[in-house]
Amino acid sequence: MAHLKIKWMKSTIGSTQDMQDTIRSLGFRRLYQERTVKNTPEIRGMVKKVIHLVKILEDVQ
Repeated sequence: MAHLKIKWMKSTIGSTQDMQDTIRSLGFRRLYQERTVKNTPEIRGMVKKVIHLVKILEDVQ
């Protein structure tokens, strides 16, 4: 199964609690942290919700 490499780029200060919870659900703990997550529809939906806060670095096979 393919994976996504994403990086948290912008702070959640001023964002809604729902967006903050989504960032936390993606596994981020610190700003500028990189995560490799499975490329599933659920994860894609979470990334789409906070796309202005994260950066998709690459699709890892």
